[in-house]
Amino acid sequence: MLRYILFLFAILSITYASAQKDTATNNTLEDVVVQVNKWEQLLKEVPNKLIVLSKEEILRSNAQTSADLLGKNAAVFIQKSQLGGGSPMIRGFSTNRVLLVVDGVRMNNAIFRSGNLQNILSIDPLSLQNVEVIFGPGSLVYGSDAIGGVMDFHTLYPTLSTRDKMEIHGGIVSRYSTANKERTQHYDFSLGGKKWAFVQSMSYSNYGDQKMGKHGGYAGYKRPEYVQRIAGKDSIVKNLDPLIQKFSGYDQLNLVHKLRFKPNKNLDFIYSHHYARTGAAPRYDRLIQYRNNVLRFAEWNYGPMDWQLHHGEVRYTKSTKLYDKLIAVAAYQKFGESRISRTRNSSNRNVQSEKVDAYTLNIDAKKSLKKMAIRYGVEYVLNEVFSDGYNENINTGVRKNAVSRYPTGSRTSNTSAYTSIDINANDHWIFTTGLRYSYNTVDAPFDTTFIKFPYRKVEIRDGAVTGNVAAIYNGNNGWVANANYSTGYRMPNIDDIGKLFENTPGFLTVPNPNLQPEYVHNFELGLIKEKKDEYQLEGHVYYTILENAILKRNFQFLGQDSIIFNGVTSRVEALQNIGKATVYGVELNARFNLNKHLVFETRYNLSKGRESDEVVDGKKVPLRHVPPFFGSTTLAYNKNKLGVKAEANFNGAISNKNLAPSEAAKSYLYAADMDGKPFSPSWYTFNLKFRYELSKNTTLSLDWENITNQQYRPYSSGIVAAGSNLILAFKAKF
Repeated sequence: MLRYILFLFAILSITYASAQKDTATNNTLEDVVVQVNKWEQLLKEVPNKLIVLSKEEILRSNAQTSADLLGKNAAVFIQKSQLGGGSPMIRGFSTNRVLLVVDGVRMNNAIFRSGNLQNILSIDPLSLQNVEVIFGPGSLVYGSDAIGGVMDFHTLYPTLSTRDKMEIHGGIVSRYSTANKERTQHYDFSLGGKKWAFVQSMSYSNYGDQKMGKHGGYAGYKRPEYVQRIAGKDSIVKNLDPLIQKFSGYDQLNLVHKLRFKPNKNLDFIYSHHYARTGAAPRYDRLIQYRNNVLRFAEWNYGPMDWQLHHGEVRYTKSTKLYDKLIAVAAYQKFGESRISRTRNSSNRNVQSEKVDAYTLNIDAKKSLKKMAIRYGVEYVLNEVFSDGYNENINTGVRKNAVSRYPTGSRTSNTSAYTSIDINANDHWIFTTGLRYSYNTVDAPFDTTFIKFPYRKVEIRDGAVTGNVAAIYNGNNGWVANANYSTGYRMPNIDDIGKLFENTPGFLTVPNPNLQPEYVHNFELGLIKEKKDEYQLEGHVYYTILENAILKRNFQFLGQDSIIFNGVTSRVEALQNIGKATVYGVELNARFNLNKHLVFETRYNLSKGRESDEVVDGKKVPLRHVPPFFGSTTLAYNKNKLGVKAEANFNGAISNKNLAPSEAAKSYLYAADMDGKPFSPSWYTFNLKFRYELSKNTTLSLDWENITNQQYRPYSSGIVAAGSNLILAFKAKF
């Protein structure tokens, strides 16, 4: 390994020696404007830890998906059950405890699950204007689910012309990656007049089977064989190259259209339509499961995942006694997903499909006074769930109705109002506080045709109050300090109370209608020291308590602790309000401008978490979605037409005793320690990225990721990461 490190830093030394002094381009806290909490603010006025990715940084990352985009930033940990996946983990929370927001509209819906999910793939990174990741509870402004953090994606914005004639702009991206044979094509096009503007974006990506690295790793990571249907029979076929993860590829299409009309200086209308669709995405972690020492499944796919968003927005900026700015948003989303599985040598294919219609209405206002800014708003969200299930004979095509994953016809709603106040006490101190009240409903009718549920309908009516108090000190000589106490909540959704699903072999999750909201309390301190054009040091420590935590534990269904499901005797589990979870950690970041061309940056993230069955025995066990220690170190050189970036990414290990029980049960995903027990090993990668401007409007980039061809599987993931990977990308704009 030493020779690779020497090779890496030899290149860095050459670029450092060639550097000359020109103008610096690094932003500082003084000039960065963010749209956190739906309104523009200076970064130095935000009490939360915040990561901002610009359009330029997004394009330079060459990320295949939006999940990869956040993961490459080394601030958000990404889990993948399959190549067509990506589940962000923020401060020990994931899935339905972190919130996805697109252009101000919440993406989380009534069937966002506690297990890993991949809805973030519906957001095309090449259509993004910027991304903001807010760490810690965001329930004050965003409501339910924003417990661990908020990922706020802003897509391309229609720009009006500043001249008397129509302005036309556009861009293309063409990219190829060797590790999974990625082929991505993208274009965006915009028209801008004095009052009208239009933007369109389209991306199509096709991915082949991903090849893992060669060095390190464990024999169990490889893919020695797979199931293939040959002459009407499921046959186990030897994999000629066990490093290739057979049946992991998929394809994806993303479209965005936006139309803007601004009749006068105070009124602005925007309509946008988003469409995303993945092809069938094989769930790789299921395809490598064995039963009685032979592969269990012949098929296990997530069917095409569809997402549509119709979004209408009105902005009014004429000052009144009640507000200076007003934003009203009405949105409709349609989600579609399915699960298709068939065990080896079975002629019955099980299909479960779900559709969700989600309606959102937001009205937000802001009023600025002499030393005070008041923000307030109301929100209404309605979700309708439709779920279906059937068995299909692959030989005859005959279909029979079967149990659905969720109670079809279910509805959830949320009605809420909030207000927050920022007080600029003097030139140094800013205080902020706020409250939100939410009233939530859940209605789920249960069909007893296939499963004799002891109830026919479940109703939940519950309210929640959340808030925050924070202080920010902007001192002299570039010092910024903040202290923040915030609360958040998550209302049980249809996935929590109504899901029927085999999570791991021999364990069946059944519905539990007796759930209540879970609440979080977060305490955080942050400190930043910055010297403009020279360096920035940043540190955050936090302690989070999750009360009334919804945890999966053993359960009894119809008086039994095990039932037969799909021909298998399975232990019954259910989500229950029996726990308390604590997460604490530290996040450090340092950036040094070594000269006007060379920037050194390093990030470290360390978190620990425990959950306990407060009702049962109080025993504490590791929290499932707390990742290992992780971070990155980079050295970037930019001068004239050339850009070079060297990068080292690293992850710590999680020993067996620190592995969550639900993860330890998935021994087939993990390496074995000296005692034969599952654990998650540490890993590292070295990467080099080159970018060269062929002309003013065209750029060619070549990235070499995982230079040493390491074989590793990130914590909790089902697929092994890519091995040595060359990424060639061509970008042009006009």
